[in-house]
Amino acid sequence: MYKQFLNLGRQPLANKFLTKAQTLKKEVFYDLNIGFNSEYSLVSILKTIPSKKMFNDKYPYRSSMSNTIIKYFYNLSKKIIKDFNPNCFLEIGSNDGTLMKNFDKKKSICVEPCKNHAKITTRMGYKTYQNFWNLKLAKKIKKKYKTVDLIYSANAISHINDLKSVFKAIRYLLSEKGVLIIEDPSLLNCLKLGSYDQFYNEHIYVFSLLSMVKLLKKHDMEVYNVEQLSTHGGSLRYYIKKESNNKFKIQKSINNQLLKETKYGLDKFKTYKIFGKKVENSKKELKKIFVNLKKQNKKIVSYGATAKSCTVFNYCKIGNDLIDCVLDTTPDKVGKYTPGTHIKIKKYNKNSLKNIDFAFLSAWNFKNEIFMKEKKYIKNGLKFITHTPNPQIIKKINV
Repeated sequence: MYKQFLNLGRQPLANKFLTKAQTLKKEVFYDLNIGFNSEYSLVSILKTIPSKKMFNDKYPYRSSMSNTIIKYFYNLSKKIIKDFNPNCFLEIGSNDGTLMKNFDKKKSICVEPCKNHAKITTRMGYKTYQNFWNLKLAKKIKKKYKTVDLIYSANAISHINDLKSVFKAIRYLLSEKGVLIIEDPSLLNCLKLGSYDQFYNEHIYVFSLLSMVKLLKKHDMEVYNVEQLSTHGGSLRYYIKKESNNKFKIQKSINNQLLKETKYGLDKFKTYKIFGKKVENSKKELKKIFVNLKKQNKKIVSYGATAKSCTVFNYCKIGNDLIDCVLDTTPDKVGKYTPGTHIKIKKYNKNSLKNIDFAFLSAWNFKNEIFMKEKKYIKNGLKFITHTPNPQIIKKINV
């Protein structure tokens, strides 16, 4: 049973960018409420949207649009090959193949429900199943490949409502000595940073090691190692095996992370109530910053048309009266309007920030890459606004 601790108001679909004609029509909105399940120490949005409405042939997010992610996945592929050398590698949520392109086509399987992305990996020569991950698909794959000895998923498991089906399918397909690697935003980091924008319609869950341990126990699987990552504002990489697999020993990292999470109170509802109050205060402070700057006739843009910023803008009621435009490089977003707030998305170029006073750091999880890229404008006076860990104008940036 979930107990609600946060109400982020009426929200549109975060990646449903609009054409001008569509802005005149009635959009689909839903109540974005967040709750805590004490049985599993699990945090989840309370109203879910059917997967087919979110992940389709026009899904705009492409991991290859970030140089940081390209480099990250390249280094990760080398690590996986070195540490595990899998005979058969499967990725759940392969997107446009940014990670997969580093693996042998003959020994790799892509699972990607979005048709536009599945087409890309198919053209690249990878066996691609354009399906949602479930037991039916796992059985289909097993019939052809027998078993898979390494299954990987980054920021995709948290998008699937039926976790019971997810792990049942994984356990069915995974070989007896196989490993499952999952990466997702860290709930502990989310609470510490006040990054409530981790919650939107696609992010059904934000996991902790506490919740992952309890979820996997139901399927005779366990986390044997966990690593802290800097990606997406702080993530965890879970290394998972079947309980019967004695090849991998439980690492000290497990106990260390569990101690951090319990010390912070991730297993207690009162922790989330405190977080909810923090988010309410953050909303007021961020709106105040924008209103004060606009009174001074400052020119403000948003840096990146992110799904995260959709939550922030709609929750804080920040629209085209406060932001002049959004800058982005993604072809499927340029020329459209942000969901709910209808701010025009313009194509980013090297001169886009000329004569701009402030930029909202909507892609705050890539801030180091952004600051290096825009050091010329920063030195000339451009300032960035952020809502995490607290709403503020960043006064000093070392570039």
